[in-house]
Amino acid sequence: MTRIHVRQPGFQSTVQDLGRPGYGHLGISAAGAADPLSLRIGNLLVGNPEGAAAIEMTLTGGSFEFDGVAVVAFAGSDFGVPVWESFEVRAGQAVTCGATRSGARCYLCVRGGIDVPPVLGSRSTQLTAGLGCALKAGDVLPVGSGGAVSAPRRFGPKLLHSILPGRSIRVTAGPQSERFSDGFFQSAFLVSRNSNRMGLRLEGPCVEQRERAQLLTEGAALGAIQIPPDGQPIILFVEHQTTGGYPKIANIIAADLHRIGQLRPRDEVRFELVSMEQARALLLRQEQYLASSSIR
Repeated sequence: MTRIHVRQPGFQSTVQDLGRPGYGHLGISAAGAADPLSLRIGNLLVGNPEGAAAIEMTLTGGSFEFDGVAVVAFAGSDFGVPVWESFEVRAGQAVTCGATRSGARCYLCVRGGIDVPPVLGSRSTQLTAGLGCALKAGDVLPVGSGGAVSAPRRFGPKLLHSILPGRSIRVTAGPQSERFSDGFFQSAFLVSRNSNRMGLRLEGPCVEQRERAQLLTEGAALGAIQIPPDGQPIILFVEHQTTGGYPKIANIIAADLHRIGQLRPRDEVRFELVSMEQARALLLRQEQYLASSSIR
């Protein structure tokens, strides 16, 4: 069985899959990959099921040595290694990533997946819930059985173009959207350095409320944009709390959730309001692209 030896972990490298849904009533969000689309594509490139566990690197990549032959692919941001294509590594070979040159995260996917023991049906690391921990030098990660080595695969340009960041992140109206002025959608915000996997804090013009009636605590969803009393938005991220009492002006559409996983501190963010019908159509188009022959 091939194993991956962590020489250098990078800034915050963790094992992630598509998360553990179904435990919100226990206060545990689904979590999982911050950019699930890149994880899915990386797994398809190496011939895995889309939700297989991989190494998620944040801002600065690590160095990983393989003690057996493996087929790997990097997907996501440019960390100074070939992305969007699979290739073979030899026994004793190490792959080393640098600091990001574009977005926030890159995924190291390996044929067979990272075979750490699952917890509540998932191998994903959830730091706020104490499930797993960030990788450290000396860690050894087992790789599952992936069958025969397949021919190298590449990520087609049509699909790559479909997920490139646009000028605005698209949102639908939140449950308390009527409480706020329209200025939110005309404003630009910067991602705060105080952001983490629980929430992306934004800095910019104060988002004014037309009314400040008391709001009962209610369920909180991934991608919801809360407006606390200081008027500075918070995007609920993959390890978000499951309930909250701040009003929510908008919610990021499912087709754009991967884009918030690539936001870095000081990146500029703008929002575009779309209808629920448009949101469903955009997600359907993305899934159709993913199921197309662009990955070969």
